[in-house]
Amino acid sequence: MNASAQLDLFAQVASAYAEAKQTTLSNDALYESLMGRMGVSRDVAEKRESVGRAGQRHSLWKRKIRFAQQTLKHLGILERDAQKRGIWSLTEAAGKRLHRAGKGVRLVAFSTDLGVAMFASNNDALAGLDEPISLILTSPPFPLNKPRAYGNPDPKIFVEWLVRTLEPMVKRLAPGGVLVLQTSPDVFVQGSPARSLYQERLLIALNDELGLARLLSMPWVNPSKPPAPTHWALKKRVQLVSGHEYVHILTNDPLKCKADNRRVLEAHSERHKALMAAGGEQREASYGDGAYTLRPGSFGRETSGRIPRNYVEMGHRCADTLAMRKHAASLGLPPHGAMFPTKLPSFLIQYLTEPGDLVFDPFAGSCKTGLAAERLGRRWLMAEVVLEYTRTAAEAFRSFDGFWMSPALACVGETPC
Repeated sequence: MNASAQLDLFAQVASAYAEAKQTTLSNDALYESLMGRMGVSRDVAEKRESVGRAGQRHSLWKRKIRFAQQTLKHLGILERDAQKRGIWSLTEAAGKRLHRAGKGVRLVAFSTDLGVAMFASNNDALAGLDEPISLILTSPPFPLNKPRAYGNPDPKIFVEWLVRTLEPMVKRLAPGGVLVLQTSPDVFVQGSPARSLYQERLLIALNDELGLARLLSMPWVNPSKPPAPTHWALKKRVQLVSGHEYVHILTNDPLKCKADNRRVLEAHSERHKALMAAGGEQREASYGDGAYTLRPGSFGRETSGRIPRNYVEMGHRCADTLAMRKHAASLGLPPHGAMFPTKLPSFLIQYLTEPGDLVFDPFAGSCKTGLAAERLGRRWLMAEVVLEYTRTAAEAFRSFDGFWMSPALACVGETPC
């Protein structure tokens, strides 16, 4: 069974329980329901074939159904009646504890006409994907000494872990495909005010081991960042207060990269508009021993906008973040603790891709990358390993064409499914 068929089977099984009376079914009743839902004849469902060395005969179709049951049990979506053999039901709604996808677990959580969000680990989500990826855009968990609720890799092994995690994905990039990593400089050597060099080691490893060339490392200046690091800047007074993070942009072929700054031009200042209207500069001057020369008429040509500088400046406050926190509260679920503003992936997707390109976020979190891609007409694939974050993110996509949510996901949280 291919990946898409297996995912459809998970959804069909979960739907059968969700729509059953009291969300409980015997295995025989489940088989009957699924035959009708999936258009499977009784002959196919009951056909027995030899399995294993012993050659015992079993229905392969029913074995697939039972495999789906076990997978959904692992996800915390189904539970088996301990007293009655062959009786399964939907579990109670997920609580505050975070539930993570195990190895090999792949479930279509929700989708639109343009994209799919998977409850799965990042590389498991790619199983069965038969087309190249134009852009991998993500914010991986930072190597923090004090992990957050969603988990953070050990700083000592972070570079090796991330390079090995990204390697299969990078191989799926189209020629000229781009990898974008949003990272933090606020990672310190334990017990010291010295900042970790993990970013530098990571960039070198991505070049040496995966053949990725760096286009640029762009500071994301955030004037609304809270004062930090608390200990080294506010108590010991050694460090300065942090005001930025980094966006590293790398590609497997700089000459084939689709980056185009014309897609992200900014509005001209009023002064520059006046200069263009006047026909440009009226003076002549030379600066830096001739490195830069100003001539009459310079900047007089009408243009659509100005090319952005190689940094972005924006606060982290975002209407989508506020909405997602409200959704999490209404569902009785914990909100994601590190959501970047949707404006950031929107800028990067516009700059680095064309409409119709495929964008992938392997650490999707609140699925802000997918939300930006959806609004910009790019196709998208998201992978998130935490069930509660995936459920909350689904609420942001309800208004888009073709929205569908797995009944298994709909049963996560405190609202009735």
